[in-house]
Amino acid sequence: MTIFELITSQEIAAYWTELSQDQEPFIGEELWDTQQKRGLDIKWIKGAKGLPVVLKNSAFDAAAIPRARIGFEKLSAQMPFFKESMYVDEELRQELNMVLETGNQAYIDAIMNRVFDDEVQLIRSARVSRERMRMMALTTGIVTMTSNGQYYYYDYGVPVGHKGNAAISWASTSTADPIKDLRDARDKIYDDTGVMPTRAICGSATWRMLRNNEKIKKAIYVLTNGVGEISDSRLKTYIKDELQLEIVLNDKRYKLEDGTTTRYVPDETIVLFPEGKLGTTWFGTTPEQSDLMSGTAANVTMVDTGVAVTTVKKTDPVNVETKVTQICLPSFEAADNIYIMDVTPS
Repeated sequence: MTIFELITSQEIAAYWTELSQDQEPFIGEELWDTQQKRGLDIKWIKGAKGLPVVLKNSAFDAAAIPRARIGFEKLSAQMPFFKESMYVDEELRQELNMVLETGNQAYIDAIMNRVFDDEVQLIRSARVSRERMRMMALTTGIVTMTSNGQYYYYDYGVPVGHKGNAAISWASTSTADPIKDLRDARDKIYDDTGVMPTRAICGSATWRMLRNNEKIKKAIYVLTNGVGEISDSRLKTYIKDELQLEIVLNDKRYKLEDGTTTRYVPDETIVLFPEGKLGTTWFGTTPEQSDLMSGTAANVTMVDTGVAVTTVKKTDPVNVETKVTQICLPSFEAADNIYIMDVTPS
């Protein structure tokens, strides 16, 4: 048995599938569907929902007056390509070679788990790349990425009137009125689209401002004139009762290409959005899936709907290259129905 027989795309994919069952889903995975299509182009319809208009009166025997469709706008873009590879570490490869000679299966499995733990980092990074794009779209209305000499910019066309600031910075806990700000934002979306936001997302920094706000404390602790510590569950219940709005906290982070740690949801931002799916995470067909799956030049297995895991034998030096590729971009059909608020405007 050799490393070429042990380290295959099928084995790596099976390891990832088992590993991913125990991972907590990203919020974006719950808010976006996942589908795959042929090619690189993606098209979607946004703003298809509008407030209903009364039917026009008409005389008998008169021709009907044609009505234009409400708010349809077709958008299209070319999906970005993600690709990265890695080799089995030289030292680990030598250790694996020695272990194979012993025939000790338990020892071999332990070393292979170390190898696969390294290999699936690429698949995990592909998953993070998808969540980054979804959260960028949700929290800014724009996806922008710069890496490896490539620059991508996608503007989902969130209306200017659906991006705004708190009337008074929520950092000013004695004078700010977050409930009024949220109500105004919610009503703005409803007035413009007829769709009522019922959910919101923010990070812990914004959540702490809500917990420390004096107006909210006084509304909850009426008998003590605001004296008391508000629990997370109590605050969520209060906001739900006042605004019919469920707030989800997202403090998860990821690392950019330069190693900088970044939050999926920016500090001091809160986004309101309606029930249901917000869009679809679209996968294109990678060259590996199109051209290598049916041949013998490489070993290709698909995971996570549209992620290609490819292993290739290398003879000089003797090694196995693992490559992970995806062509992916989220659509955002609900872009008109969200409200992005900066809670600490300067």
